[in-house]
Amino acid sequence: MVTSALVAAAAVIVCHHVTLGYEPARHLIARRSILSKAAAAAATTAAATLGVPDVSMASPSSATPIADRLDATTLKLPPPSMGSELNGVDNFYYADWLEGEWDVTQTLNRAETPLGLKYVGGPSGSEAIAAKSMEEQRRQIGVPVNLRLRWVKTKFGVAEDRLFNTKSRLDSFAGRSVVASVEYANVGGSNRASVLALGGSEDDPLQTTVVRFKGPAAQKVFVVAHAEEPGPDNKDTWAGREVLRSIFALTNQNTAPPVTTDTESIWQFVRVDAKTVKARLRIASYLNAQTDTLYFDAKNRAVSFADYDLLMKRV
Repeated sequence: MVTSALVAAAAVIVCHHVTLGYEPARHLIARRSILSKAAAAAATTAAATLGVPDVSMASPSSATPIADRLDATTLKLPPPSMGSELNGVDNFYYADWLEGEWDVTQTLNRAETPLGLKYVGGPSGSEAIAAKSMEEQRRQIGVPVNLRLRWVKTKFGVAEDRLFNTKSRLDSFAGRSVVASVEYANVGGSNRASVLALGGSEDDPLQTTVVRFKGPAAQKVFVVAHAEEPGPDNKDTWAGREVLRSIFALTNQNTAPPVTTDTESIWQFVRVDAKTVKARLRIASYLNAQTDTLYFDAKNRAVSFADYDLLMKRV
């Protein structure tokens, strides 16, 4: 079995990715019931193929302006990005003024289930599991989490240092050191050979990461969609969103199937001065066809929201 501390760290959805923080793993792992036999048949294929979000039931609401998605009562999963897929340097590039290292205080201010509890109750839609998960999540409201995050300048734009930030987020939200290592993985749209061929460096961030925990578990996180939206002044405000697919698996002899999760991180940054940035983050969670039996009932709508306020001070 995975230790409680490891489970509590694993879902920092996700930890991506290009986000300042993730939804605590206890929520995502409880929702999908990592040991549930009901998920086994579908989820065993998850580790072998990346796949992309099913957008066949998407609606225009998936194209809502990014900043408006922070307060929307319902959201649809955005379609996959097709951006720089052919040149191999695709990534989530931020406002130039985020370059550097930041001391961050991140505080949960709201946790909601817009479609009802059963949609966060694991493969069988157990409201008992959902109620316990949400109760624990809401106990974190108003509790600040301190962490350090880093963005780096590349030839292609300012990108999140995913190696540094992934470990920082997971360890900070777990309250202890739970990450053994983080490394980049090459995929078609973002790989080291293409970065170097187009004038980048060995240290430039890539999109995909693999986390190995200090316990029998690992997690691979893919970026499947992203979009950026400068504010009206095009200077001191910036918004962006990123859809992440995470595959969490035990690495010992346990036969529990992998758990696949889809989340959207929605950001709005406001530069107060050269050393201070305030931000909002919404983590929207969606059901996954490989894991969740209520996937088609959800119709690509977000099943949970976790809303955070962030205060960032330049180091």
